[in-house]
Amino acid sequence: MGKEGPFEVGEVVAGKYRIERVLGAGGMGVVVAATDQTLDRLVAIKFLLPDWAAQPIAAQRFTREARAAAKIQSEHVARVIDVSTLENGSPYMVMEHLEGGDLAQELRSKGQLPIEDAVMYVLEACEAIAEAHVAGIVHRDLKPANLFLAERADGTRTVKVLDFGISKSTGATEPALTKTGGMMGSPLYMSPEQMRSSKDVDHRTDIWSLGAILHELLTASPPFNADSMSGLVAAVLEKKPAPIREARPDVPVELENVLDDALNKDREHRHQNVSELAQALAPFGPAAARVSLERIQRVLERGGLLATPSARVEPESSASASTNASWGGTAPGELSRKKRPRTTMWAVAGVGGVAVVAILFVAFGGGSSDVTESVGSSSAVTAETLDAPAQDPREHAPAEEVAPVVSAAGTLPDAAADPTSPVRSGKDGPSGERKPTSPKPAAPKPVAGKPIVRKPPAPAPAP
Repeated sequence: MGKEGPFEVGEVVAGKYRIERVLGAGGMGVVVAATDQTLDRLVAIKFLLPDWAAQPIAAQRFTREARAAAKIQSEHVARVIDVSTLENGSPYMVMEHLEGGDLAQELRSKGQLPIEDAVMYVLEACEAIAEAHVAGIVHRDLKPANLFLAERADGTRTVKVLDFGISKSTGATEPALTKTGGMMGSPLYMSPEQMRSSKDVDHRTDIWSLGAILHELLTASPPFNADSMSGLVAAVLEKKPAPIREARPDVPVELENVLDDALNKDREHRHQNVSELAQALAPFGPAAARVSLERIQRVLERGGLLATPSARVEPESSASASTNASWGGTAPGELSRKKRPRTTMWAVAGVGGVAVVAILFVAFGGGSSDVTESVGSSSAVTAETLDAPAQDPREHAPAEEVAPVVSAAGTLPDAAADPTSPVRSGKDGPSGERKPTSPKPAAPKPVAGKPIVRKPPAPAPAP
């Protein structure tokens, strides 16, 4: 490997890893492809460069990256296989070997990416970051070069998030890593709060970075740029991002608004978690975007960062009304159909209530014609209100139709005071049998304009 690392191609490291070729090199480390001679498989090994390996703080950062990546089980994070140190004390990390290239290379070769592809890449990154946030890890260095497009066995590609080297664990004491290399992170994709202080950031700094990445994927240019570092810092802190539709007119206004929210300088007005960002982006992605969104929601729910499944918000798009239906929105009339069984139940209860009144009316001397009239009218009202909103069954019949029934029946007789009452208990005959009773004559119906004349009772026959 010469100057790019401490080992030569073909050299065996840690007793079993044979170095094959250099995959990439950065300011602090180098990544090589190696063959695991024990399992006969290709792996990737990351080493610290000799100058950095001797610095304790750099070694801490390296170990942190390994631990953070090992905690995240998402398919969208490069899997860590082993972490150890060489005989000279230099740490190394063994990871799954990935075929493909990162999004920075994709941008250099293709320029602006199709909208659906760009959105889907960011959603897959959101899946990985959702698991990181649940584990209490803030990445702090998301950028196109750290999103690797790995080729699957079937030829399709998927995003793998790399390099958790400057990640922050929530609640952990932050070592002074800035002493080793100045500002932590990549300024083109850093949030304003991270520009001010890398220690005083939370998970929303990753949301800013994801918005900046998507802006560049769509326009082939980052949202903020300048000729100097001081100019770039000033732009991020004070200026608005470059208008995306000037560089990419086919980007929908709604998607431009999503990016404006993600790049809001006030993190309180930004998307508050990756689920909110994914919900806003999903309508602009391919069909698989919904699957990715649901995974993100489930991860945050299980991790306690999203309240309940009922609190989920289905993705919306103002493009057409059919979009809402295809994304699981309630179809017209569906809600009323769901409520209808309860309305029918109340309607049946109303019929039953009217029937009970009618029976009592007959039992205590009500006119049969009035009962038939009342029940018929009540049934008609019930039939007309089967599809009406649920209400108290007593309100199904109008007051003016119930009133004649009550006035005809009068007050119910007192069973103890009326010896002719059929509900009176006791022994009336010598044998204990109940005496037959005749029904009480019906009270005359009032006729408009005529007084009611009651005949005096007939005198008792002479003995």
